[in-house]
Amino acid sequence: MGTVDKLNDLQLRRAAVEAGGGEAKIKKQHDAGKKTARERIAALLDAGSFVEVDAFVEHRSNEFNMAETKAPGEGVVTGYGTVDGRLVFVYSQDFTVIGGSLGEMHAKKICKVMDMAVKMGAPIIGMNDSGGARIQEGIAALSGFGEIFKRNTLASGVVPQISAIMGPCAGGAVYSPAITDFVFMVEKTSQMFITGPAVIKSVTGEDVTSEELGGAAAHAEKSGVAHFTAKDEEECIEKIKKLISYLPSNNLEDVPFEMPQDPINRLSEKLTTIVPDEPNKAYDVKEVIAEVVDGGSFMEIQSGFAKNIVIGLARMNGSTVGIVANQPNVMAGALNVDASDKAARFVRFCDSFNIPIVTFTDVPGYLPGVHEEHGGIIRHGAKLLYAYSEATVPMINVILRKAYGGAYIAMSSKHLGADAVFAWPTAEIAVMGPEGAANIIFKNEIAESSDPITTRSEKIQEYRDKFANPFEAAKLGFVDDVIEPDSTRPRIIAALEMLASKRETRMSKKHGNIPV
Repeated sequence: MGTVDKLNDLQLRRAAVEAGGGEAKIKKQHDAGKKTARERIAALLDAGSFVEVDAFVEHRSNEFNMAETKAPGEGVVTGYGTVDGRLVFVYSQDFTVIGGSLGEMHAKKICKVMDMAVKMGAPIIGMNDSGGARIQEGIAALSGFGEIFKRNTLASGVVPQISAIMGPCAGGAVYSPAITDFVFMVEKTSQMFITGPAVIKSVTGEDVTSEELGGAAAHAEKSGVAHFTAKDEEECIEKIKKLISYLPSNNLEDVPFEMPQDPINRLSEKLTTIVPDEPNKAYDVKEVIAEVVDGGSFMEIQSGFAKNIVIGLARMNGSTVGIVANQPNVMAGALNVDASDKAARFVRFCDSFNIPIVTFTDVPGYLPGVHEEHGGIIRHGAKLLYAYSEATVPMINVILRKAYGGAYIAMSSKHLGADAVFAWPTAEIAVMGPEGAANIIFKNEIAESSDPITTRSEKIQEYRDKFANPFEAAKLGFVDDVIEPDSTRPRIIAALEMLASKRETRMSKKHGNIPV
């Protein structure tokens, strides 16, 4: 065979791999509203930047007619390229090839690019679209899952890991996305579950559809597994690109910088009136965030889950910051099991990747109730305390209004290591709310009064005037400064600049034991 023949053979082999499962299966994929594995990579990466790895890998299974079964590319496309000029590694499962099922060599391809991503210090993006483990390969397929999970775990906190669910993701396959930092799901075409509707029906008798059980809405609003949802694959890929723009490529890099269009010293009169005079009246903390960060830069994460706390990434003076904020519009901003989990994991993500954390506090306490207590609010609430205490990145806290009891401590207080704590004049920092405090402190006086209602109301005001303000905490140095609301943005930016050289180390140990 001459050189020309060998080149022709190469081109034929490459064309066969690139054809995937063939025209009929590609059409079926398109009819289902889904792109092919290669189309997804092309949409994600900069034009012409994709370099494929392991295109010619083949399975070596002989059981159940597998010896005669061709699987172009082994059902997954792997390689690297750039997103906005930055190196990323990708793998994209090909549902047109044996349903994208994961076998031994399929897993080896994924593991190779994961290893490359860690060595090169670049994000790894996985696009999942698979029927699950390749049953014909038995334990060899399961070993492949284990190898991937191990790498996900070891890469955690080293390089950002992003999972896009763009089809089915069931059984053991769900645990790789679960370990990664961010999970994207596409409405109507992606599902995640450990056991499918048929198994649930046979075991528990419950009737449920795939979409109800594990669709994008279920995981975005109920389970909290999905961080982002998109109406179609195009929107999903654009959101992934946007997310990457906020993230450093690895744990040794500083956060990305974009030249800001928003003035550093911009004041906001709106902030002066956002918090209502009535302490029990709700407002939307996202309005506060929007006024403080670089205009239009806030990217909310897990917006549909545990809405009583808001988390997300934004830019301040061009550099990425992580935002954590109580949401008075939902459950008065009280902390519960889900909110604690949501915020704690995000704080730990930011700390892993050198992203400063800006916290906006307005918290009346932990959500009371038998359901919360039995659901483990003590254990889950401790995660947030642990996350903030463990973090060594710059941490700034702005207390907007209520900061009561243990929840005050948990929300990035000075006691857990916040570097700069500012309070608005509307801040109420106390062991508990004035109503509850007055009932305890002045119990006898109220009971013995000829007009207990008036006396109680007077005592509530007395307590509010004396303790429910930021100045008692400022006297003790727990609040660094009481600031005018309209100057919040410049004060935070100035603090971030001061903290840019922060160096803080923790005692040497293998790792702590977070109360999971």
